[in-house]
Amino acid sequence: MFQPPEWKARVLKGPTKLMLSLVTMKILLRSKCCQCPTVPGPVRVLHKDYRTVTPQNFSNYESMKKDFKLEIPEYFNFAKDVLDQWTNMEKAGKRPSNSALWWINGKGEEVRWSFEELGSLSKKFANILTEACALQRGDRVIVILPRIPEWWLANVACLRTGAVFIPGTTQLTQNDILYRLQSSKAKCIVAHDAVAPAVDAVASQCENLRSKLIVSQNPREGWGDLKEMMKRATDNHTCVETRHDETMAIYFTSGTSGSPKMTAHTHSSYGLGLSVNGRFWLDLTPLDVMWNTSDTGWAKSAWSSVFSPWIQGACVFAHHLPQFEPTSILQTLSKFPITVFCSVPTVYRMLVQNDVTSFKFKSLKHCVSAGEPISPEVTEQWRSRTGLEIYEGYGQTETVLICGHFKGMKIKPGSMGKPSPAFDVKDNPTKTASTLRGNNYITGDRGYMDEDGYFWFVGRSDDVILSSGYRIGPFEVESALAEHPAVAESAAVSSPDPIRGEVVKAFIVLNPNYKSHGQEQLKKEIQEHVKKTTAPYKYPRKVEFVQELPKTISGKIKRNELRKKEWESI
Repeated sequence: MFQPPEWKARVLKGPTKLMLSLVTMKILLRSKCCQCPTVPGPVRVLHKDYRTVTPQNFSNYESMKKDFKLEIPEYFNFAKDVLDQWTNMEKAGKRPSNSALWWINGKGEEVRWSFEELGSLSKKFANILTEACALQRGDRVIVILPRIPEWWLANVACLRTGAVFIPGTTQLTQNDILYRLQSSKAKCIVAHDAVAPAVDAVASQCENLRSKLIVSQNPREGWGDLKEMMKRATDNHTCVETRHDETMAIYFTSGTSGSPKMTAHTHSSYGLGLSVNGRFWLDLTPLDVMWNTSDTGWAKSAWSSVFSPWIQGACVFAHHLPQFEPTSILQTLSKFPITVFCSVPTVYRMLVQNDVTSFKFKSLKHCVSAGEPISPEVTEQWRSRTGLEIYEGYGQTETVLICGHFKGMKIKPGSMGKPSPAFDVKDNPTKTASTLRGNNYITGDRGYMDEDGYFWFVGRSDDVILSSGYRIGPFEVESALAEHPAVAESAAVSSPDPIRGEVVKAFIVLNPNYKSHGQEQLKKEIQEHVKKTTAPYKYPRKVEFVQELPKTISGKIKRNELRKKEWESI
């Protein structure tokens, strides 16, 4: 475990329930060498009514905030200074016999790599990048792969060569790929055979693209066959020496309006900064097996499928899972010794609709969620059926964890928890200019702090609904709607009103067994339900039933489209 640089997180001071949209992140850099990771002490478990686990890496929230310091050296490379250190500890017998990566595909195939094997294979991949692809330090590489072992190798190979890693989801369209190749000026792309045709269709329009590597069972003209190249490559490779503030990766962030923007992270901002997540929110040790279900195209995979677990020497568990199947997730949690599980609220919501009690999660002890607020109803259903809390966290692509629930804290369902240490980030200067105010980083999200210091998410600043002087967050309305059995999914937006200026309108996707019900009567029932569930002024005065909701490629509801449709009609 690293001896941390000193971090400070400052939040706006103000009266209880003051609306907050600014989160200050500041990092104090120190040029000190990192110490080798050490294996934490034994796990301590308290058996009560629910399976509560005391923190493994800290005593309590107050001591965590007070004692956390992070040392950032002048030069830092995650592959050399973290992964290779775990390899050395494996060889010396100082690390538990737990894999570094454990991958399954649900069809009987399985891959388990130690840190030593991960190191050897990633060095081979690194040599391919520098030799066959002629990449130099700082060159950009777009990687569009599903949850397969080669995605993890690509991450580490880029670290070893100093190439800038740029992930993309396999759901990207031809135009999406073109935009990313042109915007990033990437010189190399590593892709799965499913997206190779789309790449070929736009490659001629990308003047910087020099090489293409494919992961496939069959060769493709104009592409290097990565599997075959790996067979011939040597693992004799020396990791480049990177400064802590050199760009390490770029993430295209999905937005509800406009084209995705590029968010850059340095070798230290994620490579060291995510120790906040690994040590405290996930509370991992080398004994743990961590499963994060995020798509490989998003920063959340960097958070919980690469840096956070490997900083702590934990095993990263991965399931190919090309299509989301609740039963497959429940079976996997039951069959494999997964100790920490991370997923978005949508997944938990779908899981509790199944007979969770018929599965036994013998190893699972810690569940976390991020990406969007999780409703108290889902949290309670999960707890009552599994005996486990869901520890919600909040952050952005530009940051590590900003707020979260941590072990030992009182859980307030629906809250994003309390502040964690955070740090400065680098980003596209034009886009970032509008998000910076002095030392403050403006997240664009609205929330408030209660009397206990817990933060509550209200919505994006442009999602907040102002009706008759009341400020209404869409999440509050959507959470209430989610408790009605007829509602499968919903989105709440502002809609023009001649008297109130604007009112809440709910777009609702019905559960199949309610689609035949009379819509007018169902609208009234749902409206009355919301009035009783939350403050009456928040109920949707307008309701429209739809077949589906518009979403970004990452699955976030595009409320701006629905809102625009409403206001353009006047």
